[in-house]
Amino acid sequence: MLKTREYLAQFIRDRRTVLTIGLDSDPVKIPSALDGDLLTFNKEIIDATHDLCISYKLNFAFYESLGSKGWDILEKTIQLIPGTHLIIADAKRGDIGNTSEMYARAVYDTLGCDAITVSPYMGSDSVKPFYREGKWVIILALTSNEGSSDFQQQELRSGKKLYAEVMETSSKWGSADNTMYVLGATHPAEIKTIRDKYPEHFFLVPGIGAQGGDLEAICNAGMNHQGGLLINASRSILYAGNGSDFAEKGRAEAIKLNESILKYLKVD
Repeated sequence: MLKTREYLAQFIRDRRTVLTIGLDSDPVKIPSALDGDLLTFNKEIIDATHDLCISYKLNFAFYESLGSKGWDILEKTIQLIPGTHLIIADAKRGDIGNTSEMYARAVYDTLGCDAITVSPYMGSDSVKPFYREGKWVIILALTSNEGSSDFQQQELRSGKKLYAEVMETSSKWGSADNTMYVLGATHPAEIKTIRDKYPEHFFLVPGIGAQGGDLEAICNAGMNHQGGLLINASRSILYAGNGSDFAEKGRAEAIKLNESILKYLKVD
């Protein structure tokens, strides 16, 4: 099933949410009763929340750090996600062209993901191999971490910020039909300016919840007629509870977030 922009917009209309759940599952943080069983943890979270979100984002670092066992868990977790949902590989890849092509094969062909986060630092030939029909390239633009000011917000001689130059250049590599941008929830004022310039693009927005992003400000700044945002929550849902009812607690947190999101959702 191709997750086109039209498909995603309709899914948002049907679900009445833009919630994305990040499966940044850490064996140290999951309930002790699971004895580090990440696959069971992920399954219960997915079973408890799949009707409340439109996508799942898997941070590859949490799986790759476990070696071959982690890759096996990653593969099996992806197979547990309903085919209706956008599956995002949060892998932050980007290398010379032939290497990026191999990364694309791993994420799309081997794992069956619908989208991947990429770093544009090495330029167009490092990103273009990820463009395929029905797939989404999600380019890092203005992230939510404190260090984003080191480079992304540096002012160029032209007067533009570096992230703005990255977006302007990379927007020519694809279109609103296959390109999203990562914009951290800690930058609502910038997101408003970016939305005005890129009215049709989808933005993946991490940083709500544990990182302190203001949900109301982000929704007001970034929502468009198709929803236009994928608002990601990870820790606040995954670790809402640490007992046997962790999945129920996670579901309750997802419902709470959706109630807040629905106030600002205006889809045609």
